[in-house]
Amino acid sequence: MTLTTQSIEDLTLNITQEIHVRAAIEKTFAALLEQLGPRNERGAGDPMPMKLEAWPGGRWYRDLGDNNGHFWGSVQAIKRPTLLEITGPLFASYPFLSNVQYRLTAVEGGTLIAFRHSALGFIQDEHRAGINMGWAAMLDRIQKDAEA
Repeated sequence: MTLTTQSIEDLTLNITQEIHVRAAIEKTFAALLEQLGPRNERGAGDPMPMKLEAWPGGRWYRDLGDNNGHFWGSVQAIKRPTLLEITGPLFASYPFLSNVQYRLTAVEGGTLIAFRHSALGFIQDEHRAGINMGWAAMLDRIQKDAEA
């Protein structure tokens, strides 16, 4: 048996990002739901369609068909068009609990999206290394979709 000790910094994750979208808040919120759902991607041009049941308690998951898939989280709070909050394991298949928040605010010239991902648990180094880029890419896709 191997016993390892980890610091609180090793067991927590806090990411915050903001982006200004040149589109109305309603259109931006609709783009957010689309990008988290059927238009989701692993990376540029690599589709990973997800299902998002956009109501309190709704699931966010990857449906692989034949009752196969991966549960990512539950909608903890939704206040259209200003808030979407999801809690769950997200991409992790190990002890890891996340809270993801998208807060949208109407500002001059469009919408400000304030994103926060807070988590507690074990996180693999390769996941920790790519999380910031992954969320930034998601925000870019939301922005492009809303501004189109």
